[in-house]
Amino acid sequence: MRNRIIIALSAAGILLGLIGAYIFGISRKAQPPVFQPVSSPYPTAIYASGIIESDQGSGSNINIYPEVSGRIAQVLVKEGQQVTADMPVLTLDDSVPRASAAQLQLQSEAAYSLLQELKAEPRPENLAIAQAQVVQAEANLKTARDQYDKDRASYDIDPRSISRNVLDSAHDAVGQADAALGLARSQFELTKAGAWSYDIANQQRSYESLRQGYASSKALLAKYSIRAPADGVVLSINGAPGGYVSPQGVYSTYTQGQDPVIVMGPPQVYLAVRCFVDEILVARLPSVFHIRAEMSIRGTELKVPLEFVRVQPYVTPKIELTNQRQEQVDVRVLPVIFRFRKQDAPVYPGEDVDVYIGQQ
Repeated sequence: MRNRIIIALSAAGILLGLIGAYIFGISRKAQPPVFQPVSSPYPTAIYASGIIESDQGSGSNINIYPEVSGRIAQVLVKEGQQVTADMPVLTLDDSVPRASAAQLQLQSEAAYSLLQELKAEPRPENLAIAQAQVVQAEANLKTARDQYDKDRASYDIDPRSISRNVLDSAHDAVGQADAALGLARSQFELTKAGAWSYDIANQQRSYESLRQGYASSKALLAKYSIRAPADGVVLSINGAPGGYVSPQGVYSTYTQGQDPVIVMGPPQVYLAVRCFVDEILVARLPSVFHIRAEMSIRGTELKVPLEFVRVQPYVTPKIELTNQRQEQVDVRVLPVIFRFRKQDAPVYPGEDVDVYIGQQ
């Protein structure tokens, strides 16, 4: 009985093995690729990795950094929005510099009022008072002289009529009245002359100093409102109201680096493709008069012919391909810039593409 069971199990195992061999031996038709692999459209060509950028005369995108530090108060634009030059795109909290500007404005206005006051001297009321003081001093002198003349005549007639001391006091009173008259006349001339030219010049400098300080504070206050440097489109906004920014940008928790607050590009009629040609292939790069290229968009079968723009004549490390500064690479690349109409392909700045560069 036991032997029969073993023989039956052995036969079943052999049968299953034959069935499995048959099933796994059946050849299956290969699955078609999701999309066709990238291939060169030219008989001979150079392959280069590229990245989509805004189309500009030089450089790449416009990276906007604030010139002052502070917290974001408002973001006035949205990503993808068309903006015009000098249009406000973002504001920072300006409560402190605004108060400082207002204080300097009041100080400069006060200094200007004092300057105008000095230039307007003499004041008619002050001149009238000084003139009245002269008239009063003349009357006091006349009174003192009349009293002295009376005392002198009495003394001359009879020395015993008044004492010598009284006569001397009357004489001294005349001298004091005469000196007071001279002082009143000098004060009148001083009032009539108005402010001293040196006082006016000094106040003029004080006013100019405060005025320039106010202008400087206004210029600083204007930097708390970030404006678009040119016509274009907002590609990326890396800050939100309440976030802190500095002239180094905004700290990103993803890249652990400083990003620009806003990234802008020009009006996107055209887009540029920055291709990175390995330095070992630079010698095979066609002449700029005969160069042509085609772009393949990854994940699709779409191919777009490119228009040559320029060669950026500066070889840089290949780390620019991914912008990962941790990469340790020895290869360097030469940037070559092409462009195409945006309507020809559904792509966006920052997208990686494959480019083949051939010769006409």
